[in-house]
Amino acid sequence: MASPLTALSPLDGRYAAKTQALQEHFSEYALIRERVAIEAAWLLALASEPTFKALEPFSAATAQVLRDVARDFRLIDAERVKTIEATTNHDVKAAEYWLRERLAGNAEVSAAAEFFHFGLTSEDVNNLAYARLVKAGRDAVALPAVTRIVERLDALAAQHADLAMLARTHGQPATPTTLGKEMANIAHRLERARAKLGAVEMLGKLNGATGNFNAHVAAAPEVDAEHPRVGQPLRQRPPRRTAATESRQAEDDRPISRPLDDGEAGDLAAVGVASAHGRFLIAEV
Repeated sequence: MASPLTALSPLDGRYAAKTQALQEHFSEYALIRERVAIEAAWLLALASEPTFKALEPFSAATAQVLRDVARDFRLIDAERVKTIEATTNHDVKAAEYWLRERLAGNAEVSAAAEFFHFGLTSEDVNNLAYARLVKAGRDAVALPAVTRIVERLDALAAQHADLAMLARTHGQPATPTTLGKEMANIAHRLERARAKLGAVEMLGKLNGATGNFNAHVAAAPEVDAEHPRVGQPLRQRPPRRTAATESRQAEDDRPISRPLDDGEAGDLAAVGVASAHGRFLIAEV
């Protein structure tokens, strides 16, 4: 029985109409969709890496199928993933099995199906999925909403620029001001907050259970996991140098997280890590 009175929280009950736009980004359906995107892009990245001899590069048609599988993901597909999860009792594995099932008719993917999730831990998939969800939700819903509020406040500031009112300090009457000035002040503060929110970098990692590429090195020692020639070159970010890092030169190559660039949140399904020298493991799709 679907009713606001049976909802688990006001978000999907009393305020469901106000939060509907967030379902595309913060629902379990959306999370499953992004897991599918990560798994598909990782397989494509492996096949595109010339030093990874276990897989041949996919044809252009199959590569496009892997790129489209998340874009075409529907609610009925998520329901099928949940059905599979009832057997696997593992949410990420269920997404992988759904991909195998959905793409079983593609001979190239079927031959490479054992390499879905190769070398990964569940958190590799989950952290990237969450980063993509948060960034997309922020950019598509939150920031435009704040922009509309700022625009309305700016209009009120202009409309009431000459409307006098009494300002207070410490709760006591103080000096004259105008309602327009106060609206402009709030608008300016919101605009600053919006800029800060929009500038937050979403971090992602794709380097195994403990962040050391252990499974990658053990299973494919011929591949330099930190330096694959996958996707397009990315902007190199200089490492943060501190007194601690200067005195620990031997640890310079420890994997660290790195931010998703603007274009990656929409088109990137697998983002990797940077070493302290700024080298990336990445798959752009």
